[in-house]
Amino acid sequence: MFSKTGPEISSTLALVSPGAPLRDGLDRILQARMGALVVVGDSADVLSICTGGFLLDTEYSPQRLYELAKMDGAIILSGDARRIARANVHLMPDPKVVTSETGTRHRTAERVARSLSIPVLSVSEEQSVITAYRGDKRHSLASIGALLSKSNQALATLERYGQRLDEVLARLDQSEYTNQVHFRDVVLVLQRYEMVRRIAEEIETSLVELGVDGRLVSLQLNELSSGFELNYRAVIEDYMGACSTTEADMVIEFLGSMETDDLLILEKVAKGLLGISLCAKVWGNFDRRDHRLEESQVSGRGMRVMAKAQELPVSVRYAILDGFPAGRSLAEASVEDLVEIPGVSQIWARAVVDIFAGEDPKVH
Repeated sequence: MFSKTGPEISSTLALVSPGAPLRDGLDRILQARMGALVVVGDSADVLSICTGGFLLDTEYSPQRLYELAKMDGAIILSGDARRIARANVHLMPDPKVVTSETGTRHRTAERVARSLSIPVLSVSEEQSVITAYRGDKRHSLASIGALLSKSNQALATLERYGQRLDEVLARLDQSEYTNQVHFRDVVLVLQRYEMVRRIAEEIETSLVELGVDGRLVSLQLNELSSGFELNYRAVIEDYMGACSTTEADMVIEFLGSMETDDLLILEKVAKGLLGISLCAKVWGNFDRRDHRLEESQVSGRGMRVMAKAQELPVSVRYAILDGFPAGRSLAEASVEDLVEIPGVSQIWARAVVDIFAGEDPKVH
């Protein structure tokens, strides 16, 4: 849901997650304080940069990988890592491919991964670290203990930030009941949503690495982030009119692209949002020179508030949103106003009025 690591590097990390046969073999090499260079893929492009070595074409096993790593050359596995194709191979990638690594083994690994966009794994005997490469991405694998410790700390942080998000959402709801929502309230909620999303994203990356050992972490993450994305989009939909999925994505992507230091400054978030065409269209009447623009009052559609009455049919909610006059707040609507909308009965109209009055809706 949250991960930004990309499908390619994520699938590479899954190959070497705890419990995977390939990880078992790499761990044996690491424990023996040896080095290794493993290429996952034996296509014609891979073979074209291979010289020397010998053909094996045998079933993969962690012990075989460990024994073959005692030789200096690279080990070539099939694309599904179920067979060992070649061993003791000398790789000759294009030397013009840019690499940020310094050691010979790691430079070769990064060049092969960049030029062929396939998983390449490098085991450093000096640093006792396994590094995974795929395309322009690189990721150093942490120990299981370190990953679990990091994930548990991140879960605790996620819970704290989730509580703060709930607090600002409650204030936003209360402001909607009284029709006193300010631009600052909306920006604060979006800021908190993005901060929570980033923490959850970190945990999801760790889950890929943890493999079968991450089941409990995964359960806790699912519990803490249940309904997160829908609610995030609901706030955007409420305050930006009938925006499309693409437009909502644009807002989320902008917030996701902000540097963390900038995200923590509410005014920078507000100014940045006004730079997006959709936001400028909805909130374009604000004076951008006004350093207190986040205090300007805004009106929401009321979709999130109405959703709190689970008995209220979705069709009725959208009928009200489509039929209620633009520019007016639902918090000011009367039963008489709402029953004039086709598809809205007296019972549902009374329920909506009760919701915005902060009362339990009466739908019977």
